[in-house]
Amino acid sequence: MRGMLLMAAGCLGLVLHGPAAFSQVSVVPPAKPDLPSAAPATEDPLGPLIGSDGAASDLLADEPAAPPLDPLLEGLAPDGGIAAVPYAPSSLPETGMPGPQQDLPVYLVARLSEGGPALTDGVAWRVYSDRPGDKGKLELVATAKGGDADFRLAPGNYLVHTAYGFAGRTTRISVGGQPTSQTVLLNAGGMKLDAEFAGHQPIKTGKVVFDIYEREFDSRGERRIVARNIAPGAIVRLNADTYHVVSRYGSVNATVRADIHVEPGKLTEATVYHNAARVTLKLVNQPGGEAIANTAWSILTPGGDVVAEGNGAFPSFVLANGEYQVFARNNAAIYSREFNVETGRHGEVEVLARDPLSN
Repeated sequence: MRGMLLMAAGCLGLVLHGPAAFSQVSVVPPAKPDLPSAAPATEDPLGPLIGSDGAASDLLADEPAAPPLDPLLEGLAPDGGIAAVPYAPSSLPETGMPGPQQDLPVYLVARLSEGGPALTDGVAWRVYSDRPGDKGKLELVATAKGGDADFRLAPGNYLVHTAYGFAGRTTRISVGGQPTSQTVLLNAGGMKLDAEFAGHQPIKTGKVVFDIYEREFDSRGERRIVARNIAPGAIVRLNADTYHVVSRYGSVNATVRADIHVEPGKLTEATVYHNAARVTLKLVNQPGGEAIANTAWSILTPGGDVVAEGNGAFPSFVLANGEYQVFARNNAAIYSREFNVETGRHGEVEVLARDPLSN
């Protein structure tokens, strides 16, 4: 995880070693090798972001209550990936053992990794029957939120879907004969993303968001989206794997890509470096003059490709470093000029309303 990846904006995660003008991605090794998820919950760098009611805080990414069930069943391990843990049932009949056909105690615990502490908060549990019902769907039998889960289930086989943020796993359990007590190993960790300008300059103007994709392409040549519009500083809980991360600064062409690996039980921190700046366009009669309203704008590359379009007296765009040509249309007249964008140098680009281009 140490080192620095140099990547051009828009490249598909290829590792390049070249000029400093390329966008850079720095993957910082975790400060703490393990996520202290045991009580108290506030000691867990992933845990404090979800309350006991399962509601995400503002800092945590907008996570689904649980990943879809059916795709997870295709990769279900034969043994269910579960291990026994001690259990003391809360109540039993006078005989000391449950009677036949009674609902039996089922106690479930989730851990991020083998040997890691039990998760005490932020876990969503869903128990399904293991066979489709009359409508061809699995019946949802029970749900729980928080840390561990304590169910009462009739004897039989079940599929348990355990979700922790965007991390999820489906396991198979069998209930019968005696109380059941099992641990689900999620094999999951966390990812925390940030963004700066190249040269370690903070980004204070404009909006940066991250999209997280699976690394591999599907049969259509596309990557499946895992999480979108993640804010800098948010902690995203993910299954252990390598992900393709896309950082978008603004909504035009300032984009950086990187492949980032998440390890079980660890928090991976990554900082993305953008080469871009925000420009505000003005059509004026003289340098420093008032902006002319009702102006239509087009920004093109030197090769003639349209990068962005807008309307108004002061449209603003975040653009990647490079050379551009801007066209301003007002009252059927078109004006133009060329300009450059340099990292972190925000400013205005004035177009003089003189000598209009021929239509």
